[in-house]
Amino acid sequence: MRLGVLDVGSNTVHLLVMDAHRGARPQPAFSHKVDMRLAEHIDDHHLSEQGAGKLRDFVEEALRFAEDKGCEELVAFATSAVREARNGEEVLAEIKGQTQVDIQVLSGAEEARLTFLAVRRWYGWSSGRLLVLDIGGGSLEIASGIDEAPDAAVSLPLGAGRLTRDWFTGDPPTPEEIRALRRHIRTEIGRRVGEVTRYGPPDHAVATSKTFKQLARMAGAAPSSEGPYVRRNLSHEAVSTWAARMGEMTADRRAALPGVSAGRAGQLLAGALVADATMDLFQVPALEICPWALREGVIFRRLDALGGSDLAPE
Repeated sequence: MRLGVLDVGSNTVHLLVMDAHRGARPQPAFSHKVDMRLAEHIDDHHLSEQGAGKLRDFVEEALRFAEDKGCEELVAFATSAVREARNGEEVLAEIKGQTQVDIQVLSGAEEARLTFLAVRRWYGWSSGRLLVLDIGGGSLEIASGIDEAPDAAVSLPLGAGRLTRDWFTGDPPTPEEIRALRRHIRTEIGRRVGEVTRYGPPDHAVATSKTFKQLARMAGAAPSSEGPYVRRNLSHEAVSTWAARMGEMTADRRAALPGVSAGRAGQLLAGALVADATMDLFQVPALEICPWALREGVIFRRLDALGGSDLAPE
């Protein structure tokens, strides 16, 4: 079947059209995304009228694309920006009334569990106990387990965009701001380490998300143009080195680094500080970058819920 997946994130709003059926890997057929930065449209914990209008316009556009591409179903979800806006449900209800698109708000724990599911399906059972890390615009997700559902799923308000807005005042930020943020990140993660590690050390540590992918590219990993099946690793040593270097760089200088987009350059330092702290506190010397993440997890959950053999292609 052909599914449309609409991902309303803190930074990017993304429509992905996938050909998928039970027992086979989803194949991307079409992609359309916009750096909407919804989190920047939240004031006093409310999504602004401008932000709500931009989201509604994109949903209408995505619906037309999904129809044009022959999607049988459009699955839509929202993460931390809408989740934390006090009027988020109201905005989504208005959009549903106008477009008939029902955008479901995922909890942080659900994000972690669905991302973990996608990673498990990518690497399979031979990967043993997985530790999965994902740094988004608004939150950090951590999950660990030996099955398709993790034993532990944690979400923390340590997204790269959120931390950049809340903690940095200059470009580049001052050493004092960087140190204060570093201390805050490590305190927040440190509170939850035992909750995850009590089940045992991972056999395979994996990262998803744009932040980790950009850090890996900066450290010498293959570019995305070489395809998803090229193995890409990221060492803790490289993350620590780049976190220190970027503290002295402006966003423009970071944007000139390999694999770094101009739209993400401003928040990459905060993301690197989160990656450094997470790898350190969980004693992970290196991570492997997984090409599948939350969107694929949503697809797998939907296919599993549908069940039956009628989903297989004829």
